Amino acid sequence: ATRTKSADVERADSGIGQMPARKWRNRASETLSSLQAWDAHRPCTDCGERDLPVETDVQNCNQRRADLCEKCCKRRTERKESVLEFVNTEASYGEDLRIIKEEFYLPMQAAGLLSQEQLQGIFSNIQELIDLNENFLEILQEEIDQAFDQGDNDLMTVCIGEIFLEFVNMLPAFQTYCLQQSSSVNMLNALEKEKELLRIFLNVSQNDNTALRRMNLRSFLMAPLQRVTKYPLLLSRIIKATTEYHPDHGSLREAKSRIESHLEHINMKTKQEGNTWTLRSFRQDSKKKREVINIEMRETALKTVGWLREETRFVMEGSLQLAQPPDGQWVKKGSKTLKFQNMQVLLLVNMKRVSESSLESAEPGPVKDAVLVLIRDKNNGKFHLLREPLRLSNCIVSTDPDCDDTFELIEIRREAFVFRDSDRARTHHWFRQIRRYSRELGSWKKRRNALPNIMISTPHTRP
Repeated sequence: ATRTKSADVERADSGIGQMPARKWRNRASETLSSLQAWDAHRPCTDCGERDLPVETDVQNCNQRRADLCEKCCKRRTERKESVLEFVNTEASYGEDLRIIKEEFYLPMQAAGLLSQEQLQGIFSNIQELIDLNENFLEILQEEIDQAFDQGDNDLMTVCIGEIFLEFVNMLPAFQTYCLQQSSSVNMLNALEKEKELLRIFLNVSQNDNTALRRMNLRSFLMAPLQRVTKYPLLLSRIIKATTEYHPDHGSLREAKSRIESHLEHINMKTKQEGNTWTLRSFRQDSKKKREVINIEMRETALKTVGWLREETRFVMEGSLQLAQPPDGQWVKKGSKTLKFQNMQVLLLVNMKRVSESSLESAEPGPVKDAVLVLIRDKNNGKFHLLREPLRLSNCIVSTDPDCDDTFELIEIRREAFVFRDSDRARTHHWFRQIRRYSRELGSWKKRRNALPNIMISTPHTRP
């Protein structure tokens, strides 16, 4: 009995005692809390910040994301998507190259539709591009597969920049193809007109061969040009989603710089050989392209009217549909019988200077003149005027409630024009602006009385 009681006492305090045991438990609890607090605010492994989200459900906590802040998680997702887009689009481009060879080149060669020299002239070095694409795509796919096998689901170990620089020798192959593209298309057009069997083969292939997706040979021959000009955009997306501490960041920037320099070199060679097209036309920068077109149109209009630049104000510009109606049909049937054509239209106003010392004043000066310049759509790289500018001092602009999607501009004793925009509200805005400056010039009532048969809008007919 004594031994049992002694053992019970020994098991109760284990030589520590009741108070020290309570303090130890409290200290252990505080240490655990400190560890949890540090874990919740540990630095992000990518950027070093300490704004990690606190995980409440341990079972649902993804260990791959445990050391990343929210911003870097999003960046890694964007980088993965950009890398996969690069690889997938390279595979799609390779499929188009395969179609060129297997669905066009080989059948035309086997049927004897063209000689070997003619095939070489049309398809250029397409086999070289196919070989380069297959090797490039094989390395890319191996890197992707290896990353997934190693548990790198974010593809952080995939270095697109380094791989691209290893295959930089494919750029001269693109140059050879691009410089021959213009002559290749011209040869194809000439042979298609000359050889009926070739024309039949191309038409049947486009309509009946499902592998072609109803695209013609010319569309597929553009694939290498479109691909080489897309590389800078794809690399830029990967660079944007790659932190500067990533080992591939410098290689990505160098790869982008190399491809852009090579594109500029191809453009220079193209101009030297007298071709009108450049690779810039394939870049996806539509906003900049539209602005360049607007500048060219303004220069053409300003040169035509001969006004000083500082006295000229471009009120409106854009695309309008234009028709010149026969009087009889126009009166009886309205705008439904008219044949419209697309036209670039600019409304220019010549303003008098308020003072010689200040060309730009808060209050614009009186209107000296206003014209409407009509420009045809661009042809052969140049803009061409439809006719001499329409001076609004000699014009009447009017509308009719039965044709509220159009307005008419009549030049006294000469021609009549009917305009409309694809957007009805914008058509009304064009009408109001032209009518405003027309009325500010000359004696509008006298001009109106000289044309008794024109349509005249009244206050209750316009919104």
